[in-house]
Amino acid sequence: MLDIVMRIIRAAERALLAIVMLVMSLLFFTNVAVREISPSHASDLAWIEEATLFALAWLVFIGLGLALERRRHIAMTAILDKLGAGAARFVHAAINVTGLLVCAFLTKISFDLAVFIYNSGQISPTLDISMLALYAPLPIGFALLALRYLLELVGAQDRFQVRDVVSEH
Repeated sequence: MLDIVMRIIRAAERALLAIVMLVMSLLFFTNVAVREISPSHASDLAWIEEATLFALAWLVFIGLGLALERRRHIAMTAILDKLGAGAARFVHAAINVTGLLVCAFLTKISFDLAVFIYNSGQISPTLDISMLALYAPLPIGFALLALRYLLELVGAQDRFQVRDVVSEH
C-alpha cells in the first residue's frame, strides 16, 4: 500500500514539476519574443517576470523530496563509504532523524508563515493574486521532504542502497 501511495506522490510531483517547467519556459520565451519583436508591448507583459518567480518557488520546493530520493542532495559519501556497516547504519539513521526533525520544524514554521500571509491579505503587485501563491510551496515541499526522511528512518526506502529510486517508474 505504501509503495502505491509513494508512486502516486512521485507521479504527482513529477507532473507538477514538468508542467511548471514548461509554463516557465513558455512565459520566458514569450516575454523575450515580445521585447524583441514589439518592445512597445513589453510593459503589457510585466506580470510574466513575477509569475515565473512564483513558479520557480514551486519548482524548487516541490522538487526537494524527489531530489533526496535520487541522491541529488549534498552528501559526504566519501566518509560514509569508509565506515563499517554498523557505523554506516548509525550515521544514516542520525542523518535521517536530523533531516526529519529539521524538515518537520520548517514545515511548521513555513505553514504558520503561509497562514499569516494569507490572513494579512497581501496581494502580489503585478499578478494581483494572494501572496500565498508564493509561500504555499514551502510547507508542502518541506512536508514532502520530511516524508522521505521518515520513510528512510523506518526502512521503507534506502537512498544509500538504491542509486535511482525513480528510474523504475
